[in-house]
Amino acid sequence: MVDPRYAVSWTEEALRDLDENLAYVSVDSLEAAERVLASLERRALSLERSPERGRVVPELAQLGVRASRETVVAPYRIVYRTHERTVMVLAIVDGRRDLEDILFDRLIRRDDKV
Repeated sequence: MVDPRYAVSWTEEALRDLDENLAYVSVDSLEAAERVLASLERRALSLERSPERGRVVPELAQLGVRASRETVVAPYRIVYRTHERTVMVLAIVDGRRDLEDILFDRLIRRDDKV
């Protein structure tokens, strides 16, 4: 029998997002940051069984980009894409922030490195 699971991987940017969000939460409470980390890791790992359950990212869908999906651990959005049998976590975004601004900032940073 074929294993129906997907491999779950994280991009460097997603790991950086995770670190930044946890650093922000840990200023007020290290315990809260640990709970956020556990929740995000658990939800991301759960994508190995059913990545299609996440919704298409609405802001990207408006631009015609339907390959990226997201799942929510309020207030955080785990943005990911699947390819073959791999789920690639692309970003961990605080849902209270504007995703378009975040993506724009990333494009500017990328251009500055070139």
